[in-house]
Amino acid sequence: MTQQASPQGLTWFQDARFGMFIHWGLYSILGKHEWVMHTDRIPVPEYEKLMAQFNPTKFDADAWVRTAADVGQKYIIITSRHHDGFSMYDTALSDYKVTNTPFRRDPIAELADACARHGVKLGFYVSLLDWHHPAYRFRAESGLAWEDYLAFLHGQVRELCTQYGEIVAIWFDGDWPRHPITPENEYFLPGGSFEYEKLYDMIHELQPDAVIENNRHVKPLPGEDIQGFEQDLPGENTTGFNETTIYGLPIQVCMTINDHWGWSRNDRNTKSARRLVHVLVKSASVGGNLLLNVGPTPEGEIPPLHQERLREVGRWLERNGESVYRTRAGVIPPTRETVSTVRDGHHFVHVLDYVSDCVILSGVPAHVQKARHVASGQELEMEREGANFFVSAASDRTTIYIPPELRDPYDTVIELM
Repeated sequence: MTQQASPQGLTWFQDARFGMFIHWGLYSILGKHEWVMHTDRIPVPEYEKLMAQFNPTKFDADAWVRTAADVGQKYIIITSRHHDGFSMYDTALSDYKVTNTPFRRDPIAELADACARHGVKLGFYVSLLDWHHPAYRFRAESGLAWEDYLAFLHGQVRELCTQYGEIVAIWFDGDWPRHPITPENEYFLPGGSFEYEKLYDMIHELQPDAVIENNRHVKPLPGEDIQGFEQDLPGENTTGFNETTIYGLPIQVCMTINDHWGWSRNDRNTKSARRLVHVLVKSASVGGNLLLNVGPTPEGEIPPLHQERLREVGRWLERNGESVYRTRAGVIPPTRETVSTVRDGHHFVHVLDYVSDCVILSGVPAHVQKARHVASGQELEMEREGANFFVSAASDRTTIYIPPELRDPYDTVIELM
């Protein structure tokens, strides 16, 4: 019988609302994003040579976790192994790992210690496919079977669930439709079942509070706790990776700060802090988290511009965090300019754009009698038409006036109570 995450684990995850995604590995050395082995058709022996160059002398786990904590990110999910097959922790199941590089240290162990110090939770990205493992990509030549790869995959997940203390999530990636074997898709060879029921039950038994997300399913499977959206919000479907339907599960939107997940030295298409705040609150407005990615450099630093964008979002959260953390999907219908969240009966309207000197809403619950500007605490002028404060009917029209000096350039938040 496939289990689910514990109610307290799922509640904590939904309350957190904002996390840091980290893509870091051998590909960072090349500075051309995490798919470079595939896009540049790099043979395994050539790609393996990057191990001798991996020595991030500026890596500071405490600095990474402090950044996340300072900007209001409640958890971190880092790539334990990406599609290139290189393990970023001290696995006992492969020699193709970070502790066999000149760096020699286990960065995930150091991150786990730093997370414990700063009250941030840690989780792991796990690639289901592996461009390096002989039982995945080279079965014909190696004489290995699909079951050999399954033992490796399940064994690594067991290590992650038992070696680093309490974890918040396991985030799976790479279960795409099967492809015929051709030179063009040699990196996506057909395989068998990943035996999800066994895999998920093992995670839930070892880490009862951890949530499971598999980012490549159209419809979540039994045992999965979170539905993922990549680079878009539910209903937008701008990337083509995800269905727009929400299947009754809490959601998580993962997004890059520029165009790539791994370090890309020539990628200057950095999103504005305003855009990132909007993605955060739009995610929260439909009951979702935002997992915002950084791609550290080969030296082990989070790019300074990405840190600054994160800190801008953090400064907005310092003023308006009560409208994001511990909230659930809003019940006030969104407009072109607004979305909403709700917490403990208090409704938060996020004004993302201005087309006039007032905000006009419909469907505001009838019990609402006051409006407050969250950042300043100042009461706002509000008019209601058609509201009946003695029954549970919704108002037809609610108008709120926001003085120009109180308008936030990213998102002005109004509490209705």
